Amino acid sequence: MGTNIIVTAIVIVYLLFMLWIGWYSSTKITNNTDFMVAGRRLGPLLMAGTLAATEIGGGSSLGVVQNGMSGFGLSASWYITTMGIAFIILSFIAPKFRAATVKTVPEYFRRRYGKECGLITAVIMLLPLVGLTAGQFIASAVILSTMLNIDYQVAVIIVAVVVTVYSIMGGLWSVTLTDFVQVFLIVIGMIIAVPFAMNYAGGWSSISANIPEGTMNLFEGYDLFGIISLVIMYTATFSVGQEAVSRFYAAKDEKAAKGGAWLAALVNFIYAFIPTILGIITLALINMGKFSSDQFASVGARYALPVLAINTMPALICGLLFAGIISATMSSSDSDLLGAGSIFANDIYKAVLKPDASSDSVMKVTKIVMCLVGVCSMFIALFNTQSIVSILMFCFTLRAAGSFFPYVMGHYWKKASTAGTIASLLAGTIVVVYLEHISKGVLFGIKFSQPIIPGLVAAFIGFVVFSKLMPPKVETTELAPEEED
Repeated sequence: MGTNIIVTAIVIVYLLFMLWIGWYSSTKITNNTDFMVAGRRLGPLLMAGTLAATEIGGGSSLGVVQNGMSGFGLSASWYITTMGIAFIILSFIAPKFRAATVKTVPEYFRRRYGKECGLITAVIMLLPLVGLTAGQFIASAVILSTMLNIDYQVAVIIVAVVVTVYSIMGGLWSVTLTDFVQVFLIVIGMIIAVPFAMNYAGGWSSISANIPEGTMNLFEGYDLFGIISLVIMYTATFSVGQEAVSRFYAAKDEKAAKGGAWLAALVNFIYAFIPTILGIITLALINMGKFSSDQFASVGARYALPVLAINTMPALICGLLFAGIISATMSSSDSDLLGAGSIFANDIYKAVLKPDASSDSVMKVTKIVMCLVGVCSMFIALFNTQSIVSILMFCFTLRAAGSFFPYVMGHYWKKASTAGTIASLLAGTIVVVYLEHISKGVLFGIKFSQPIIPGLVAAFIGFVVFSKLMPPKVETTELAPEEED
């Protein structure tokens, strides 16, 4: 009973601290640029913290522990390691992202290719962000309810209210500061968990003796093609995902954008093996008979980490780890929420509905939309705990396939045209939807585990062919001017 009280108290203090950061951040906001891109004042350290926290979510923590204990072994680490590789790739184009001085990805499309391209991109990116927010609410709530033994619906409401409130109060500055705290909790909490779990298992020699042969093989669960596919998917979605690329827009300069990407990659490389090792230890404990399958029957193998923590760690350490695990999902949902609000206000409200809207007006609309998305995502999470989770990877793929090449190549290729961009957006989106919902991953008789690859191929062909057939009137990589707040 005492352990539950201590753990609950630590988690409550953590949630209240997140709200305080939101209030503090709100005192630093003076205009829309402050709200959407933190006044473009993030240095490399804050950039790295918020980038890493945004992409290290529930899948990168609980999911990797589950994979580590269920056949992948050490190779489960590739799920996170490939994120680090993607950040290194992005570090070479991050200065270009920062130099564009836009607030959203659709804004780049609008100023580079025209209003139609901006609107199409806004719609393609807005809808997945709503789904992603709901998915992260679900993950956070299941974790919270499992850890604190409270009703799932109550947990959904708590998570939705806390995340929505602190995100609305301080915008990207609030999200950045909470992300920095959250990535610290995630990494440190998981590192501290390792020796306790190892000690409970009787040391590494005992663990090694109770795991199947091949568990420590780095390529047991992922082959080279699978690893390359993950790198491609992460590179594509991190390049165009508002929740990720907004960090590059918020860097204080181009050097900070590049440095932040490198530091975020380093965090991923270090962190990748921590949940993996915890998963392997859990597998050994099951084989030793110290854990039984009954302990996972009610919450599922995905929540092996909370079970491991409760059984092996003191209450204080357990509470810190639980706060860290909740952080992992909350640090993703706040970014998705802000991304949805920013895109609607900046690229639909101001660009289409009310072009003469003031900075204050756009910021108010951003907050209203964030509130609406938060409420909508909360209701989805309350009544749907299954299908929305399966949509998450589809959301990532859908928004990245068609927009990746026009966005990245648009910074370098002067001959990129409006027609090529529209062809890319349509081709990439159609191929992904076809593979996901019609052909079940089969195209021309070939089975694709990752729809992003054929989607990107179709988008690239459409982009290049139509840019050649219908070239731009003026060959340039410069953006049309837009009033800065």
